[in-house]
Amino acid sequence: MTRPARIRGLVALAAVALSLYVALTVPVHLGLDLRGGTQIVLETRPTADTDVDSETTDRTVEVLRGRIDALGVAEPTIARSGSDRIVVELPGVQDPRKAADVLGRTAQLTFHQVLGTAADAEDLPDPLPKRPRQQVLPDESGRHLRLAAPALTGKDVDKAAAGFDQQGGGGWHVTVDFEKTGGSGWARLTGEAACHTPGDPARRVAIVLDGKIISSPQVDPSVACGSGIGGGTTRITGSFDDTEAKELALLINGGALPVPVETVEQRTVGPTLGAEAISASAWAAALGTTVTALFVIAVYRVLGVLAAVALLCYGLVSYAALAALGATLTLPGLAGFVLAIGMAVDANVLVFERAREEYASRDRPTARSALAAGFRGAFSAVADSNITTLIAAGLLFFLASGPVRGFGVTLGIGVLASMLSALVITRALADHAVARPALRRRPRLTGIAHIGAVRERLNRTRPNLMRHPRRWLAASAAALVLAASGIAVRGLDLGVEFTGGRLIAYSTTTPVDADRARGALADAGFPRAVVQTSGEHQLTVRTHNLSNTEAATVTATVTDVAQGAQKIRDEAIGPSLGKELRHGALIALAVALGAQLVYLAARFRWLLGSSAVAALAHDVVILVGVFAWLGKPVDGVFLAALLTVIGYSVNDSVVVFDRIRELTRRTKGKPFVGIANQALLQTLPRTVNTGMGAAFILTALAVLGGDTLTDFALALLVGCAVGTYSSMFTATPLAVELHKRRT
Repeated sequence: MTRPARIRGLVALAAVALSLYVALTVPVHLGLDLRGGTQIVLETRPTADTDVDSETTDRTVEVLRGRIDALGVAEPTIARSGSDRIVVELPGVQDPRKAADVLGRTAQLTFHQVLGTAADAEDLPDPLPKRPRQQVLPDESGRHLRLAAPALTGKDVDKAAAGFDQQGGGGWHVTVDFEKTGGSGWARLTGEAACHTPGDPARRVAIVLDGKIISSPQVDPSVACGSGIGGGTTRITGSFDDTEAKELALLINGGALPVPVETVEQRTVGPTLGAEAISASAWAAALGTTVTALFVIAVYRVLGVLAAVALLCYGLVSYAALAALGATLTLPGLAGFVLAIGMAVDANVLVFERAREEYASRDRPTARSALAAGFRGAFSAVADSNITTLIAAGLLFFLASGPVRGFGVTLGIGVLASMLSALVITRALADHAVARPALRRRPRLTGIAHIGAVRERLNRTRPNLMRHPRRWLAASAAALVLAASGIAVRGLDLGVEFTGGRLIAYSTTTPVDADRARGALADAGFPRAVVQTSGEHQLTVRTHNLSNTEAATVTATVTDVAQGAQKIRDEAIGPSLGKELRHGALIALAVALGAQLVYLAARFRWLLGSSAVAALAHDVVILVGVFAWLGKPVDGVFLAALLTVIGYSVNDSVVVFDRIRELTRRTKGKPFVGIANQALLQTLPRTVNTGMGAAFILTALAVLGGDTLTDFALALLVGCAVGTYSSMFTATPLAVELHKRRT
């Protein structure tokens, strides 16, 4: 064994051993869409006195962290996103209403002198009058009180604690301890109130939280005028239960937020849905990988067996990389993990097909020399195709958010792991195998000592696929017109990510009647709610933006008409965020196409690069048009699939154009159309075999991946089929026509 082969073997062994150790000792962090819980995205808002910047948002994060810790949620995460957004993840929290209320309240606590009562509520103008240094607010009983300017604020409070009074009939209260100056201010405020006769509203002190009177206790008759309540402590009483008292103490202790915050996104996933997604994806990965491995073994024999072993190593390395980097595995990320298996097969097929060509073209070939030449010859195509996919993964990470960003991370790790699997692990195993005497005596067992059925037929018939390039372009143009007409006629069913609104999904124990649910929601005050069923036992309701109280009404209505209805998913996107995400999606597509054009132009020529990008645009329009005709939602997960299709489609184009570049150097003076046709014929076996591998994986994902992944897998299946076609019969004919015009 040569020294480079020994080094590759040691690197492969070290990578597998290290990955096995990490996989056994470091757990992968699951996203909320897989383990269940609530994600809330808050956006800080400026005030007249305070601007929003990174420092203000950081202070807000610290206040929120104290509130979350006091909620008792296990393993919460909170992080700043950009300069004005905060992402909060609360595992296990299925009712986000209370959590959102606690997190979003600014906790502006103030203490006021009561000046007297206002007119009855029906005689008050709307909005309530605000005079200089005065405001009118309703108290706990609905009576409107006129309040003086705040005498104390939450900054004057040291700490607060909830307690239960065992005497006097019992009841929950909140004890508030003031700072030194706050204690004297409280004594002064209560001393002024004590100067009024008992029963006079002016003998009360109003405690206001976020513009609402939470308590307006009357100063006890034992307190003398001017002396007030000393000792630096007081007790807030009211009709509290234990939860309300503890929540109030939490808000006071957590302090006021530096600036108000608004919930712009809220996602809740039930633990059952996450568990089903993991199980379904695992079955899809197992079945898809098994079928793909059997296909590779049938085509490439011993080397196919080694490629299947390398696939298992790829899965181990990818999982270990996710765990080591602390990446969060989301539902689209899990699908990306499965998809990358097909990409790992792609690199192996490229090498093996190139080795077959080398074996057939030599006078006295050996499997070992042909395999080495195959790895050398396929390296540029493997590198270029994987780099284009990495570009798509990087764009998903930097331009997307939430689960789609997680998909970009998983896809990027999968691409790097597939290169390690194909170029290091597979080669180390193959070098060792082809050196065995048994395989040297029987080279056909290696899988590369024969050209294969597809290549044999092509060599025998020698079809001229580029004889009429304009016919292929006309077929592509017809497909574009059909897709565009679907977009124009049916329109795009944009998901709530891009339009803003609320989407709630339910599972039921009995078959769902969508019309009945739609009518019940209309009667409940939601006539524009879009109700859709998925199978017999799932119902989805999509509406405009709803408050948590209105969402609870929707759930109650659905529960009345659908027996055993259980909420499994809840997403709320604010209109401003929806517009931002919609623009971000368009930017992501534009940047993706531009980045691919720049890279391909640098690696090849502008003629080939522009042809490949035109084929990409062709794929994008057709995939969007198919979803328009089918009435499928165009959402963030679809965007992830679309960008992945761009990377996959470029892979095929890169393989063809890499062969065109090689043949151009080798056969100078030959017409470009002949070179393009020869490149297509030589790479067609690879295209067929890799397409079959990806189809097995994606079909398994579409059939077994569950409702949450069906549309994602469908988009990838359609995209991969269209991308395979366009790389051969759109990009290549277009390059031929552009070359004719240039010459």
